[in-house]
Amino acid sequence: MAIVDIGSNSVRLVAYERLSRSPTPIFNEKVLCGLGKGVATTGLLGTEAMDRALGALRAFKVLCRNLGVADMRVLATAAARDARNGPAFLEAATAALGADIELIGGTREAELSALGVSSGFHGADGVVGDMGGGSLELIDVRGHALGRGVSLPLGGLALLDASRGSPKRAAKLARDALMKAPPIRGIEGRTFFAVGGTWRALAKLHMRARGYPLNVMHGYAIPAADALALGALAERSDGDDLGGLATVAAARRPLLAYGAAVLEEIVRLGRPREVVISAMGVREGSLFERLDAAARAEDPLFAAVREINVQHARHAGHGPELCTWTDHLYSAAGLPETSDDTRLRHAACLLADIAWRAHPDHRGDHALSAIANGTFSGVDHAGRAFLALSVTYRHGGGEGDAQAGLRALLTPQRLERARLLGAALRVAYQLSAAMGGVLPRTALRCSKTRITLALPGDLADLASERCVGRLRQLAKLIGRDAEVKVA
Repeated sequence: MAIVDIGSNSVRLVAYERLSRSPTPIFNEKVLCGLGKGVATTGLLGTEAMDRALGALRAFKVLCRNLGVADMRVLATAAARDARNGPAFLEAATAALGADIELIGGTREAELSALGVSSGFHGADGVVGDMGGGSLELIDVRGHALGRGVSLPLGGLALLDASRGSPKRAAKLARDALMKAPPIRGIEGRTFFAVGGTWRALAKLHMRARGYPLNVMHGYAIPAADALALGALAERSDGDDLGGLATVAAARRPLLAYGAAVLEEIVRLGRPREVVISAMGVREGSLFERLDAAARAEDPLFAAVREINVQHARHAGHGPELCTWTDHLYSAAGLPETSDDTRLRHAACLLADIAWRAHPDHRGDHALSAIANGTFSGVDHAGRAFLALSVTYRHGGGEGDAQAGLRALLTPQRLERARLLGAALRVAYQLSAAMGGVLPRTALRCSKTRITLALPGDLADLASERCVGRLRQLAKLIGRDAEVKVA
């Protein structure tokens, strides 16, 4: 299946493997056409922009045919709905793509964007802002419950036109419009979820400035004070001089100052606790609303890691057994956990065999990269670091200089838990050889001074020197001695 998004700044095709709670993109193509440029002042879509967009849509039609796409949904947003020649363009676009196009209004666009955020964050709570080329949509989100969305003419291209190229005037226009927007009054002390390519580009600048160890945009958190400083930097700089943004398309760079101006006014007026980047918006929301209620209620992280476990583990049943086996260990050892701690531990268990096809000397690095940079959602960056390091520790790595940045994302307590979980996984894999049905026949029992590995008689020979050595490493981390008992 595929989604085509005809936006004011870009035209994009994303093809997905299938409709699911954790959809996997198999192809992603974007063309920056700038359809919204000039609409605010002329009321018309530009001829060159329309030609570029129609060419992109004709290419998308062929790509979808080659991909075997049987289900295509096409959405058009602000530029096409606001321009006087929008209907004529949509007629030509329908012919170019060979598919019907849904022209969505501003309120509907806000709802879809919020559904996208809701689908990509576990228990999202805050206000979603989706800044495109032609408009800014704002809407409150609490889990899967949405407020009433509003649409404002504060897209990057629209502001560029309306302000006559002045970011300072753009900030004034943004401030005047935002002061009247009801969702702004509900942000204080909560999260502002930022959707849109211009804000993602600004986040890249912030990442580079702080030497951030991950290159994952989804879930990247910017403290409110930093968002204000980032805006000032962008407003002072010419788009071509913003260092660190070589990866940002040249057509987008002039819009960064306008994106920063809007973000700064949102932070000043709304006073959110933080700004969190969402890579999921209208497209993902349009998929999410097609799921049934049971699928929508699933935890997005677990929907993803369960699928990864089935696709990549040597035995699909082993990961769930690891969850139960470590449940018993943590309970017996009296290791307290919050619900989020347990959630992350279980996710790590389901990801623990992700690197088995790599060379043994490189499995830790492979696991670290696959998990730290994975496309799954529903986890913040500290949680992502915990998952990556836990599985890296399971392979005997994790303490090198290359992992120092990830370790710095964790509190000392959570870092110790990652080491402990990795040590427990090392014992488990030594016993089970990654096969199902073995761990349920073993047990780890704890007293105040000792951790005991209990084995049935037919598994007694598994208590090898290596197994006992790993058990001792685990015991050391929880302050106990180690022993093996055979029933």
